[in-house]
Amino acid sequence: MSPVNLPLHTPNLYSNFRKIIALADYDWDIAEQGKVAGLNVEVKSPNHLLDQYGREFHHFCTTSYLGLDHHPALLEGAIAALRETGSLRVANSKNRCKLAILEQYENELSQLFDTVCLSTLSCSAASAGILPLLASGIFTEGQPPVMVFDRHAHYSMNHLKAACADETRVVTAPHNDMDFLERACQQHGRVAYVADGAYSMGGVANMEGLLYLKDRYGLFLYLDDSHALSAVGQHGAGLVRPRVAALEEDCLIVASLAKSFGASGGLVMLGNERQKTLIQRYGGPSNWSQSLNCAAIGAGRASIRLHRSAEFAALQSNLQANIRLFDSLISTDQCHSNMAIRLIKCGQAAVANRVASELAEQGYFTSAVFFPVVAQGKAAIRITLRADMPPALIRRFCELITELLRTHRCDLDD
Repeated sequence: MSPVNLPLHTPNLYSNFRKIIALADYDWDIAEQGKVAGLNVEVKSPNHLLDQYGREFHHFCTTSYLGLDHHPALLEGAIAALRETGSLRVANSKNRCKLAILEQYENELSQLFDTVCLSTLSCSAASAGILPLLASGIFTEGQPPVMVFDRHAHYSMNHLKAACADETRVVTAPHNDMDFLERACQQHGRVAYVADGAYSMGGVANMEGLLYLKDRYGLFLYLDDSHALSAVGQHGAGLVRPRVAALEEDCLIVASLAKSFGASGGLVMLGNERQKTLIQRYGGPSNWSQSLNCAAIGAGRASIRLHRSAEFAALQSNLQANIRLFDSLISTDQCHSNMAIRLIKCGQAAVANRVASELAEQGYFTSAVFFPVVAQGKAAIRITLRADMPPALIRRFCELITELLRTHRCDLDD
């Protein structure tokens, strides 16, 4: 019997975990030794944490930008839903059998955002289920689109490049490079662009350019608006949804319901019910039996009610005031953005870890971000602001981090 000649597989076209770990593991070890990673915390009061080392600190790297993670209405909504249903969830794939309360929740999300909405266990689960389907061509009239991923697209999307490449061609574009993207549209019949609306390391998508390419070339948009949903936009519609007058078949928006929205899980905004049906039937990770539990649904429904209130608009306004205050005290590349994320450059991971560690010891928890989260040599302290931060707290924090950075940069010069 003749041996079977299998085709050679070329590794590391879309990821290289051995190299990533080799380059990053030391810095993660230092972060844990410096007690700014691997923490187990108790919530003592809103935005006030106690860790396993007995340290109390204010949370300056949260993604609950409006502070809804402790809002009484959401907590009561979670409890009420558990009492109403008497169960955490129905242990089934959602396309077979689901709780009626989940159907009600999705209908209310659809009404809030004026489009067809689908809930998922997380935003990452949504992308894991949907991006390979998009690559197959089922959302583009049977023609698999060339999948163009923005270089800074979140890892929850980037890690699916290999799965997408099993269906079609995958390309990585320079960040926000509309010229590159237009050339791709001119060279290929169908192109799908995968990117963030608001990026986790700061910055936003070029919506004007993307909508131009969408109108001119039929560019399909797949945008993750997790960091903008609820934080900005009327009734918390985010950055992307308000710019697309009517979601049609050439734009999908995914977002987290666990950040500013204040609940749990993920959200997909779709152009029609047919897309929703396809995802429910074939979207794998977006539809497996770990559906949202009743507490998450109850909190989410309470959040929807809050989104329509004057209190919600006031929270959005408070967040913007805190962002402006921070920008008046510390200059970053993200100055004048209405997103709550700011990066203070440190250069080397060692500096970022030392500064973050000293901040934590003095009562302020931040994130030291380094490769592969950011490029090598571009380490930073990542800061996120909240609507419920008192101005005096922001001022004290800015004074402290300015002094720490001055000290450590002098150390490097010596």
